[in-house]
Amino acid sequence: MKPVAQQEIREISFQLLKETFEGPAPEGASAFLNKGTGLFQTLDEIGADAASRLTRPGGSTVAAHTEHLRFYVVVHDKLLRGSTEEIDWAQSWRIKRVNGAEWGNLKQQCRRAYSTFIEHLRAVDNWGEDEISVATSVMAHTAYHLGAIRQLILAQQGNRD
Repeated sequence: MKPVAQQEIREISFQLLKETFEGPAPEGASAFLNKGTGLFQTLDEIGADAASRLTRPGGSTVAAHTEHLRFYVVVHDKLLRGSTEEIDWAQSWRIKRVNGAEWGNLKQQCRRAYSTFIEHLRAVDNWGEDEISVATSVMAHTAYHLGAIRQLILAQQGNRD
């Protein structure tokens, strides 16, 4: 294996973040997701009722995971910008149920948080430890919750059968 330069790490990170949030390109290979299964593609297939449905008592809803992801991306963007404010992680799980308008708004806010985060990362020419670790953390954390969301949807489909 050849050593990887900082610029290559940066570009690979953007590729993996894009696949995680936006999904793999329709043509060509993907790094780890099936076609059509990125976060935004998955959320766009879910209505407000499904986003608000519990699959088990005490569980989380798709809406809750979506708000948590939005919150997580915003917090990490702020951290990269030097924020030292205390983080109330409980706030990231405050949304449980949504109506149609709220669900559309939450998905839009999640996209906006991602877009702002990516714009900020792209503006940094020379990534240091902070940019690499935050980009990797956001990617891994989002992939985890994307899997949880997809499992919640499967569980809901199983409960209807």
